[in-house]
Amino acid sequence: MDKIETLTSENAIVVFSKSTCCLCYAVTILFKELGVEPLIHELDHDPEGWEIEKALVNQGCNSPPVPAVFIGGKLVGSTNEVMSLHLRGALIPLIRPYQSLA
Repeated sequence: MDKIETLTSENAIVVFSKSTCCLCYAVTILFKELGVEPLIHELDHDPEGWEIEKALVNQGCNSPPVPAVFIGGKLVGSTNEVMSLHLRGALIPLIRPYQSLA
């Protein structure tokens, strides 16, 4: 879907989310604590949200399809993949180019 491609190519880190999803919130907080400000795109606030969600499933985001995390334009996955990367020490190198210098 064009909207996914546009958002992920124009923003370093994108989290496709739903405002009522606690796992989406946890991933967002993790990124903020690691010094990055991801673009949070709330599917339940977007008129095209259902189509975006279907497109995310087609790209490999499984049940549930949110949060869907993209870093540097590439699909990383959902909460399990992000947390696994973090526990293995592999998340920081992925986000380092996008961390704030503060």
